[in-house]
Amino acid sequence: MTGVVLFGAGSPFCADVAESCRRADLPVVAAVRNVPGPVHVPGDIRVVEAAALTPDLLALPFLLPLFGPANRRKALAAATELGFRRMAQLIDPTAIAARDLEVGDGVYVNAGCILATGIRLDRFSLCNRGANLGHGCRLGAFASIGPGAVLCGDVDVGESAQIGAGAIILPKVTIGGGALVAGGAVVAGDVPADGFAAGNPARILARRPEPR
Repeated sequence: MTGVVLFGAGSPFCADVAESCRRADLPVVAAVRNVPGPVHVPGDIRVVEAAALTPDLLALPFLLPLFGPANRRKALAAATELGFRRMAQLIDPTAIAARDLEVGDGVYVNAGCILATGIRLDRFSLCNRGANLGHGCRLGAFASIGPGAVLCGDVDVGESAQIGAGAIILPKVTIGGGALVAGGAVVAGDVPADGFAAGNPARILARRPEPR
């Protein structure tokens, strides 16, 4: 059996990942419903309950179709506890990526992203639709970049940080681990670990206003 398994059928983001797989001619063998509730996968994809996973499915590589860093971490722990071991990576064929792109296990790049030279995407980081990353950017493990966000050159995004839709991060800025940048923010200075930035120009707070 060839193809991938999507772990997290209840996530609305699952539909995006399924479409990227289709464009990449990568068969989705099944989507796992790991928590109760509705599913968000195309009707031609088989949905499997976590308790009904079989050895042939567990042997396949898997993707985590969840946008939030904390949710991806939880899903990874659940998937590995169930027996998944092979972590897939997926760059949508519509993305434009430099030849020297470095990509870790579990990375997902959605449709229309632009990735310049010298970029490193650490394990389970994610770029959503139309994100634009300039030269020398680095995403730490589990970092998430929202739709249409722009990271200018040499931006360093820490582990589990999250950049909201349409945000602009100016060159040589560091976004600390676990930090949150609100949608539409224009960030010209470093954001501390677990900090929060919002507005244009962004106001930077030492702590996030809501729990992760």
